[in-house]
Amino acid sequence: MGRFSLSQDLGIDLGTANTLVFVKGKGVVVREPTVVAKNIETGDIESVGKSAKNMIGRTPGNISVVRPMKDGVIADYDTTAVMMKYFIKEAMSRRSLFAKKPNVMICVPSGITMVEERAVVDATKQAGAKEAYPIAEPFAAAIGAGLPVWEPTGSMIVDIGGGTTEVAVISLGGIVTSYSIRTAGDNMDESVTNYIRKHYNLMIGERSAESIKMDIGVAGEIKEDIEMEVRGRDLLTGLPKTITITAREIAGSLNETVADIVEAVKDTLEKTPPELAADIMDRGIVLSGGGSLLKNLDKIISDETKMPVFITDDPLESVAIGTGKSLEYIHHFRSRPNVSSRPTVE
Repeated sequence: MGRFSLSQDLGIDLGTANTLVFVKGKGVVVREPTVVAKNIETGDIESVGKSAKNMIGRTPGNISVVRPMKDGVIADYDTTAVMMKYFIKEAMSRRSLFAKKPNVMICVPSGITMVEERAVVDATKQAGAKEAYPIAEPFAAAIGAGLPVWEPTGSMIVDIGGGTTEVAVISLGGIVTSYSIRTAGDNMDESVTNYIRKHYNLMIGERSAESIKMDIGVAGEIKEDIEMEVRGRDLLTGLPKTITITAREIAGSLNETVADIVEAVKDTLEKTPPELAADIMDRGIVLSGGGSLLKNLDKIISDETKMPVFITDDPLESVAIGTGKSLEYIHHFRSRPNVSSRPTVE
């Protein structure tokens, strides 16, 4: 009976766009969009995750589809707690009735305030965790990417998620310099939407903008132009309309967001101690997160920093994998100060 009393500790990557849950000994078992459908009249939760995301732009008046996380922090506390409870239940579906509440390692942006960090910890406990320990996203991403974070050598990670871009230099189990900006994948989608509305008087939905970014989105100059048909609502007539847009146009609309990410990388490098900067020159910069999959982004960062840039093997799951692996060092996170007290570039 001894084995039934053991709790299965979890690592949760609570992202603005997607939430992933890592179960110790099993790996990533839950990958769901961070989206919740609520009934406005009753306050009930109608749907969570993929099924809720499929409702975006398609709901009747009494159903509201919300994203409870904004820019990497909690925008709707109660909805986030309910959503996390659902995800934890999904991850622990096969556990014994005798199992204890799990300890949870939860990801937070490196630039988070103490109030925002406390909200994440409290929401995790409300969702069913025995104890919750925050871990900075870039630190988790570095562990997931297989970087030597515990050694006296400099490693640089750039995690481009949905709500935030986290840049950090890591050495000896801690963040030496970090930079967190609230510019990432969602801003790219917004830029695409704004460009099409401004130049074509066409309103497109959130999912359409994401599809355009993923299919023909490119950072910087492009050699071969590609066309794509886009459907939306004509703002002049109010009727459905189809237009053809090119990859070169989308690349132009993304220039500002890409420039902000590159600037964050350069600012972090400027604040990096010389010894660690030399290590990064040798090892290169590692990219993770869904935003790192934007075509040509690694080349743009490499050209601007004059350093080699690599995309981690599994950019979408590296933070979740790192969060799960960090459960082995849970004593380290129990004893050290809050994430929000770590050094961050001003």
